[in-house]
Amino acid sequence: MFEFAMRMTFQLKLTLSAVVLLRVLDSQVVESAPFVINTNLQIRLVMNTKDGVPAYSIRVAKDPRNHQLYYAKMNGFIYRLNSLPDTGVASSAIIYNSTDHGISEGAQGMTIGPDGTIYFVANAPTSDGNSTVARIMKGVPNANGTRTWKLLAKTDPYPRSKTAFDHVFNGVVVSPDGNHIYVNSGSRTDHGEVQSGGGAFPGTREVPLTAKILRLPASGLDLVLPNDANALRNAGYIFCEGIRNAFDMAFAPNGDLFGTENGPDRDMSEELNWLRPGLHYGFPWRIGGTDNPQQFRNYDPSRDRLLDHRFLAYLAGYYHDDPTFPPPPANLTEPVINAGPDADSYRDATDGSIKDASEQGRKVSTFTAHRSPLGLVFDTAGAMAPPFQHHAFVLSWTAGDASGASVPGPFKDASEDLLDVDLTRLGDTNYQARITRLVGGFLNPIDAEIIGNRIYVLEYGGNQGLWEVSFPPNPSQPAAVEILSPAIRGNDFSFAFATEAGQRYEVQFAASLNPTAWNTFTNFTGNGAMLIVSGPVTGMQRFYRVSAK
Repeated sequence: MFEFAMRMTFQLKLTLSAVVLLRVLDSQVVESAPFVINTNLQIRLVMNTKDGVPAYSIRVAKDPRNHQLYYAKMNGFIYRLNSLPDTGVASSAIIYNSTDHGISEGAQGMTIGPDGTIYFVANAPTSDGNSTVARIMKGVPNANGTRTWKLLAKTDPYPRSKTAFDHVFNGVVVSPDGNHIYVNSGSRTDHGEVQSGGGAFPGTREVPLTAKILRLPASGLDLVLPNDANALRNAGYIFCEGIRNAFDMAFAPNGDLFGTENGPDRDMSEELNWLRPGLHYGFPWRIGGTDNPQQFRNYDPSRDRLLDHRFLAYLAGYYHDDPTFPPPPANLTEPVINAGPDADSYRDATDGSIKDASEQGRKVSTFTAHRSPLGLVFDTAGAMAPPFQHHAFVLSWTAGDASGASVPGPFKDASEDLLDVDLTRLGDTNYQARITRLVGGFLNPIDAEIIGNRIYVLEYGGNQGLWEVSFPPNPSQPAAVEILSPAIRGNDFSFAFATEAGQRYEVQFAASLNPTAWNTFTNFTGNGAMLIVSGPVTGMQRFYRVSAK
């Protein structure tokens, strides 16, 4: 459902655009704040990222070395979050733009590796808008704290459908060891139908560079990704297939990789998938645990109870009898099972009624249709107290109707929320999840990051707020230390971080960015206030870190 079709100007599918526009217009008068559903949590606004730059915020990411937060806009601007400890007001500064990495439009993905390298994914039209070229740039840290930008990989031009279903390259994640990146290349169709690109590509459905997760070496430079399945496979770049649009991916504490999946303009469940090499995740033959009926002869959309006539794909005639639909591959892999109690509404294909799966004693695969799951994060550090410890957490983009189906979106499901996803592995076949709503009332939340027991949620709608959701901390583990942006104050280099009363801290320094040894700068006990650490700029080069004891 979540369609980020890029023609270098932002384009949502028509049915979603109307909803977003109304919410944004409303927010100019009164913008309601998100609210906690689970009262053990706390939420606060860190800052609004909407500024004078006419571009939407699309990604938030942390530098794992020091928990510094960054966010990116679709025009290629990357911001670093600053904090003013004396006032408690958060702000940000642009630190990279097209002058640095060459991306001025179509930015879709950003993540940061364990060594501080920023991976930035963007797409651009070519051939008069008939084709797409995707680029993956990487900003590699230098010893002086800056980054040098290099091209990791670039695709050959590949066919656009020139519809709202050109999902292009977007979600990207780094392996825990930092050796590989995984990047999603979404589908160019809604559900595998022919999309000729206005006649430029007759008979074309998906192509070798679409509907896949690619695995690339993080050390790569100037790699070329051809629109050729055999060449991609021989190079070892294809990780898995049958992915419609995994806009976000994340590694679980046990190392398993998961990806959210946005579904089509038909009332089919949207997915969370356990992503494994060499497997096929069903698109376009099987979506949300259900067969795509267009693959079968004599399909009659007028009798299809799961087609909402308000959606673009129906209005454009993309659902139809399709006798040349290709046969499915063998052994399609099923999505994670949702055992409820939340985000599990479904439409009955027999009578068209809306039902709650867990109330009916059923399970869905995985989320209510049209939720558009995004912003996947895990408590890999175990920094949260039970029952949240080591869980996954997922955002949902699309505004829904909590009591019915009055909007073209999630039905009997408010959506636009943060979900707790408690996963249980079912041997080597799949996972089952208990899914519970935690926070509601966001405005098109688009991405999330996690630092210790706090989740940071970035909104696309309204003022593009950045919100901090605090969970009860693991009582046996010190809270993560968030180092705020460094600054030059007079002759001193300084940085600041928040302390907890009674918590012991050690500040250490080293003479290089990747030292073999760290030296103690100071030890102290926190008092709940901000601490500023400073050292001389001239005469020496130092790198600092803080650890909680």
